[in-house]
Amino acid sequence: MCKYIFVTGGVCSSLGKGIASASIGALLKASGLKVFTQKLDPYLNVDPGTMSPFQHGEVFVTDDGGETDLDLGHYERFIDTSLSKLSSVTTGRIYSEVLEKERKGTFLGRTIQIIPHITDAIQNKITEAAKSSGCDIMMIEIGGTVGDIEGLPFLEAIRQLRYKLGTENTLFVHCTLLPYLGGSKELKTKPTQASVRELRSIGIQPDFILARADYHIEKDLLKKISLFCDVQEDYVIPAQTLKSIYEVPLNFQKHNIVQLIANKLNLGKLKPDLKEWEDLEKKINAKKTPLSIAIVGKYTGLDDAYLSVIESIKIAGYHTGCDTKIMWISSEKLEDKDEETWENLRTADGILVPGGFGKRGIEGKIMAAKYARENKIPYLGLCLGMQIMSIEFARFALKDNSVTSEEFDEDAKLDASKYVIHFLPGQHKNRDKGGTLRLGKYPCKISKGTKTFDLYKSTEIEERHRHRYEFNNEFKKQLEKAGMDFPGTYEKENLVEIAELKNHPFMIGSQFHPEFKSRPTKAHPLFKGFIEAAKKIKS
Repeated sequence: MCKYIFVTGGVCSSLGKGIASASIGALLKASGLKVFTQKLDPYLNVDPGTMSPFQHGEVFVTDDGGETDLDLGHYERFIDTSLSKLSSVTTGRIYSEVLEKERKGTFLGRTIQIIPHITDAIQNKITEAAKSSGCDIMMIEIGGTVGDIEGLPFLEAIRQLRYKLGTENTLFVHCTLLPYLGGSKELKTKPTQASVRELRSIGIQPDFILARADYHIEKDLLKKISLFCDVQEDYVIPAQTLKSIYEVPLNFQKHNIVQLIANKLNLGKLKPDLKEWEDLEKKINAKKTPLSIAIVGKYTGLDDAYLSVIESIKIAGYHTGCDTKIMWISSEKLEDKDEETWENLRTADGILVPGGFGKRGIEGKIMAAKYARENKIPYLGLCLGMQIMSIEFARFALKDNSVTSEEFDEDAKLDASKYVIHFLPGQHKNRDKGGTLRLGKYPCKISKGTKTFDLYKSTEIEERHRHRYEFNNEFKKQLEKAGMDFPGTYEKENLVEIAELKNHPFMIGSQFHPEFKSRPTKAHPLFKGFIEAAKKIKS
């Protein structure tokens, strides 16, 4: 029978519940168990697909086209398991489905209530994901903080699940903060006590407490938490902030967390094989070549907006012996010819233009691509970044600065012949925004004798997409003649997936999002090649 592990958070948000869930999942997978993960988000949006990156960070895309919370990126990177739409559940989706059934008459005239109809729907999502995945361990993270009013139906649902499934099949892990007071120079446990008291007031007694802190946690504090929160002392795990999130699984295992979980869930004797994680830790802490990587974008004030990109750069650095430092470059400031911003760009060892939507800051990104092309600086373009690279090269090769993307000609002033990038078949500007992009995993054919083939070492790959515009094949022959190659295509619809410049150390753009398939123990080929090229030129 599947075992269910529920992870909740207390005191405040952004504690790292997702990292904790992913780390526990990674350890259990390393112990030979099949693990699947799920995030329950209390917001009313149906999914994060139409939410601003400033509000919610990046949208992580699954193989089957689910637009999900960024925590699913952590789950996939740590556990190295492809997730699905079943891994993301929101209040909006639950209410939409329950109300749709009500309109159809499914409930036969009964009064629809939070309990049992909403809580039953939540439980069904959890058990359906466990059944469909065939997992041994189902990890479920409840978004938000205990005490948030919108999270109550989810907490009530998992309380009921423990009652139905039994204590030997369910486990509650509570991740909570120990704030540090500078005046008295001490960590305080009172907020943790209050958070656990709040959890217990709705019928949930945590089995584990993960005590988060930026400072070393003395054993006496762990004993105090154990006493006041009624959790066995060994099950209060210190979770101090580490140099890298990829050291968290090893840190948890120092406290024998796998066997403690096994004891609670009657899993017998478990011993995780942590060689890959230990090798990774050595690479993280090894002496490395410093590299400065410029990310040119609009959302430069929020790391979470490009989380998978940042992690992919770091991971590629670990595996190439490079200490990668991210330099944030505002594309709007490049447009405005801000001298400090340009000076920073000129010091970069590599330039990356990530995905995005809308016209704002586009010319600044095109300027960055031009600078990379003319100065032979390694360039990696992701989704929009590939389109930017294509537009810039077309302007250069065709000597026509009016060519652009259909997306940026918002008032349709230009003739369609000026669109290097245009709508995908079936897409148009009046289409609903939610869930209507080209989403999920598609195959890509790679041509031999190209830099891309040298990186992938395969003619057949699969990558994930999230876009509604594509390269216009009417420009293909002209740009090939001028020195641009198109080594990756989706043959079924003859769509360009990858572009690269022939006479350049590394200038590659992908219509897909390779950052979604990067793993800490295995760098993605495009990111690894990008960092290697930057290192080679610097040395």
